[in-house]
Amino acid sequence: MPIIVNLDVMLAKRKMTLTELSERLGVSIVNLSILKQGKSKAVRFSTLESICSVLNCQPGDILEYRCENSEEK
Repeated sequence: MPIIVNLDVMLAKRKMTLTELSERLGVSIVNLSILKQGKSKAVRFSTLESICSVLNCQPGDILEYRCENSEEK
């Protein structure tokens, strides 16, 4: 999938666990885990906004686009 989720990277940079993020956001740890693993089909802007607020980051720090075909770069 060309969308890469770097939530684990941001959590490590902020020295925060997924459980702590879940508690601060009021979002289930299961839903955050699915997002972190890149298995989520969608993310609400409100959830992304809350994640960015708690982690003090930009959406681009969490979501990244990578071309599947290296010739497109």
